[in-house]
Amino acid sequence: MNAQDTIRLTMAQALVRYLAAQQTEIDGQRVPLFGGCFAIFGHGNVAGMGEALYTHRDALPTYRAHNEQGMTHAATAFARQTQRRRMMACTTSIGPGALNMVTAAGVAHANRLPVLLLPGDTFATRKPDPVLQQVEHYGAPSTTVNDAFAPVSRYFDRITRPEQLLASLPVAIDTLLDPADCGPVTLALPQDVQAEAWDFPASFFEPRMRRIRRPGLDEVELAAAIKTIEQAKKPLIIAGGGVLYAGASEQLGRFAEKHGVPVAETQAGKGSLRADHPNNVGSIGVTGGTAANTLAEDADVIIALGTRLQDFTTGSRALYMDHGPTLVGVNVARFDAVKHGGQSLIGDAAVALEALIGGLSDWQSDEAWQSRLAEERSAWLDIVARVTANDGSDYPADSQVLGAVNRAAGENGTVVCAAGGLPGELHKNYRSTGPGSYHVEYGFSAMGYELAGGLGAKMAAPERDVYVMVGDGSYMMLNSELATSVMLGRKLIVVLLDNRGYGCIHRLQGATVGVEFNNLFEGCDTVAAGAPAIDFAAHAKALGCEAEWVDGIAGLEAACERARDNDCTTVIALKTDPDKETAEGGAWWDVPVAEVSSREAVVERRAGYDQSKRRQR
Repeated sequence: MNAQDTIRLTMAQALVRYLAAQQTEIDGQRVPLFGGCFAIFGHGNVAGMGEALYTHRDALPTYRAHNEQGMTHAATAFARQTQRRRMMACTTSIGPGALNMVTAAGVAHANRLPVLLLPGDTFATRKPDPVLQQVEHYGAPSTTVNDAFAPVSRYFDRITRPEQLLASLPVAIDTLLDPADCGPVTLALPQDVQAEAWDFPASFFEPRMRRIRRPGLDEVELAAAIKTIEQAKKPLIIAGGGVLYAGASEQLGRFAEKHGVPVAETQAGKGSLRADHPNNVGSIGVTGGTAANTLAEDADVIIALGTRLQDFTTGSRALYMDHGPTLVGVNVARFDAVKHGGQSLIGDAAVALEALIGGLSDWQSDEAWQSRLAEERSAWLDIVARVTANDGSDYPADSQVLGAVNRAAGENGTVVCAAGGLPGELHKNYRSTGPGSYHVEYGFSAMGYELAGGLGAKMAAPERDVYVMVGDGSYMMLNSELATSVMLGRKLIVVLLDNRGYGCIHRLQGATVGVEFNNLFEGCDTVAAGAPAIDFAAHAKALGCEAEWVDGIAGLEAACERARDNDCTTVIALKTDPDKETAEGGAWWDVPVAEVSSREAVVERRAGYDQSKRRQR
């Protein structure tokens, strides 16, 4: 090809053609980097991006969604389920269509997950201003609603000339693939520029193999980390999402076994080790179990492996921080490795574990610590078995529902959930079967992620059985992508827990305020007849799903068997108790209680809050 060869394309055509040319390698197979593009067309993108996507629909499939936030959740889940090795794009019109994606961009940003956002924008020429859906800023005419994406994007650009793609697109892709700086990328696309043509270099569209870097280690940092760990008698590993994204589960298992180190898991890191691995002591933190939290209280060295150490993991810096263990932050991102005064070891988790295994030679933790590991683990597993068993209740606890789902999912299942009380119960009690089996969004804790996230997970791993657990509150917020799953033939098994309100915040309100107010329907301002009894099964059927109501855990287990035999998405709804939760485990969470109040219940709770605050580091 002549270096001067050019191809005349519109900006939108060039963008789509470039995306379709990006490739990666999965299990030795060359595959497209982008799994496709979700699109809801409007006047701001149908003539430009719509035409381009139609032209390249074989190389870059286009999927029609029903809600812009939902489709972006699905794209984010797709990236997570592929462990950030593949991703999707999302395009919208201007105005409300674009802004609907901002919440989902926050999810991707908080969870460090790659998704390419392509919202339409107002005219670069400004000739027809103000156009339909344009929000005018009197003193800043270049500002549009798409500027709202800047705080929740790792990279943001507005393409005001077609040739700007030559510089912006490579940076966008590099950001999406950067293990340390990964997250959502937003390219705002003015609708007139989408349709403008330019002579692009033909070489720009040549297929390109992409790979995720595995950053090496600084030898001085490595030597210091080895020295610190060698001095430990009671070490603990906290495994975060970085373990899964680095594909480091095998190395983590070898490290833990060889050196006798217990492994606790964050929400994002759950599944790093199988639940039946002898060194897996379960979940840590606010939603942690007694095994991990008890060991964390006594650990002398904590290895924070691929975790961003958010407050649920550290118990708002009061769980293990107060007794001052040495913290070794092993992370691909400097920002996370140095958190909380940690001793940093910056690099890929798999690379770091291999280096530590070699450098630590025959070192092991104390025998007494390893005995405690086994004892605490066994005691916690007994608790899990008890709280997830069917006790015959008409209105079961969330833990009992997830126990039934866990048994139904087996080795090939993936559980998907987000927000509310369910993630806490799942973190404590769900027994994962390794990477890909546990998919809970709790970095941003976005209600509405569940059903769309299940769709994205199924699109990423069609061979797995995807079980979505969702409360009635989240279902009511965002259920539209159920219809998309039916339309695309991506079967989900949805278990809908109806506790007549926002059960999780109801319980938190009880712990901090001491009353029920505006969370459960019974505590809301309603008409005399009360809030409507929502027939979730009938609603799901109207969206094209198979659906049924069941009573209790026995009814749920039978329905799960029927759902496995169905060909399409199936919704199983059951009534649950909003007040029941697993009492065992857990850690303090910093939720400030009113400092003054006329109510004695609040005064008492504030005293307890002040007492707990004294433990914070």
